[in-house]
Amino acid sequence: MRTNIFDSDRNAATSSGTRTTACIMVLMSMVLACGCSGMGGKGKEAVKLRGQAQGTYYSITYYDEKNRDFQSEIDSLLKEFDMTASLWEEKSLLRRVNDNSDSVVNEDFAQLVEMSREMHDYSEGAFDCTVGKLVNAWGFGFSKREEMSDAVIDSLLQYVGAQPEIVRGEDGRIIVRKASPESTIDFNAIAQGYSTDMICRFLESKGIESYLVDIGGEVYAKGTKPDGSEWKVGIERPAKNKYSSPEVETTISLRDRAVVTSGNYRKYYEKDGVRYSHTIDPSTGRPVMHTLLSVTVVDVSTWRADALATAFMVMGMEKAKEFIARHPDDSMEKVIFIYSDGEGYRMWEFVNEGIR
Repeated sequence: MRTNIFDSDRNAATSSGTRTTACIMVLMSMVLACGCSGMGGKGKEAVKLRGQAQGTYYSITYYDEKNRDFQSEIDSLLKEFDMTASLWEEKSLLRRVNDNSDSVVNEDFAQLVEMSREMHDYSEGAFDCTVGKLVNAWGFGFSKREEMSDAVIDSLLQYVGAQPEIVRGEDGRIIVRKASPESTIDFNAIAQGYSTDMICRFLESKGIESYLVDIGGEVYAKGTKPDGSEWKVGIERPAKNKYSSPEVETTISLRDRAVVTSGNYRKYYEKDGVRYSHTIDPSTGRPVMHTLLSVTVVDVSTWRADALATAFMVMGMEKAKEFIARHPDDSMEKVIFIYSDGEGYRMWEFVNEGIR
């Protein structure tokens, strides 16, 4: 999942109905609200921070009467988190756990495991942090793509499904136990959401009550801007391919909520005329093949929105709608599906009035 920053003056397109545009996948992108550079008369100027983390960007906007700059502290927190949960950092704790050179983990790692276990059970297996070997084999990890076959897939599926466990010792040490030494943990479907929540906690510890944190498209908005207006987030219109320029399809307002979109049209590869998406179904070991183009989830926490968006992409539209119907009291405030109808694309929206 990746996002792009759109100019606040860009107009959003209509949000429903059939489109003739060729569509593959959609992403979510933050639309910085007009007035973010100051609200005139309210005495607050927006502090804007930009940087790199987890192989992507981060973009943070907040209002602070003291106009403090937390860039260095945030960079340090995100770098430390990369060294815990990134598969692209050769010396990260996650890489050491996966190659069985370490089993003692820190609290963030333990939380990621426990949250992943929770979402695995909750999503009935659609969300699974043990798909790491399959992700790599299909060419969406840090290693070279293999020549995939039924035999290769079957050989890797045996290491998927059995979840790692956390054991907290009386000496204060935290141990992770994998179901098999060959099991490969992949936090990519939850780590950015978790780190977004982590930065939100940091800002709140500094007394910041109005902010928008965006780490690679995992967004949380707190409070309102000084003029009382809510933060605005844009959902991208389906594009023809990964190189197409982004366009906003529709916008949503956020206040004390997270929003995450999972989609595949920017992250895929093509072979023999077939497009393979980066979303791997842990039950089949293969990239998903269905009409669901993207899922946007608005939730009370970013890590949950992140995990649920991935789980729904794995399920496909009909199974995901059935799942939502079975969980009417969940913390999901809104879910938006964009799907292909054979000629163009349409939108389906669920709104949970009970938690608004």
